[in-house]
Amino acid sequence: MGGQGRDTRNEAYVAYRAELVRYATPILGSREDAEDIVQEAFVRFVPEAADEPSRLKSYLYRIVRNLAFDTRRRRRLEARGHPDDTPWWGLPQNHDTPEEQVLLCDRVRQVEAVMETMPTQKRMALEMHRFGGYRIEEIARHLGVSTSSAHRLIQSGLAELLKKIL
Repeated sequence: MGGQGRDTRNEAYVAYRAELVRYATPILGSREDAEDIVQEAFVRFVPEAADEPSRLKSYLYRIVRNLAFDTRRRRRLEARGHPDDTPWWGLPQNHDTPEEQVLLCDRVRQVEAVMETMPTQKRMALEMHRFGGYRIEEIARHLGVSTSSAHRLIQSGLAELLKKIL
């Protein structure tokens, strides 16, 4: 890249960096991630429209927006494989003693017994949501019910579990 292109990139970085970070922060949920995205945008930035500042600014905003949404989408896909709200019985456990292992196995058996008594739709909705990491919309579509019905199935299944095992 020639000297003029590098000067334009540096001038644009100094002029728009703070503004672009403020723009990307609410999309990504953290200032640190926004700063990373803005940095990435300037790495990818080729100042084609250096003579037209309005086009330059909108071009930079578009790069930052696209990178921010790509990052958010990637996080959502990664989180789907590792849901944060996994119940205690779905998490790996650290067992210090054989007694604790037996107690955990008993609790898992209790959960299993309660879930076996649930109606099929309620059990499937609960399993898909808590163990499969599916979204409520996907569960509703799979079960052929409305999203509010799927939500009610999950909530009533959780309430039933808590009531019977606590």
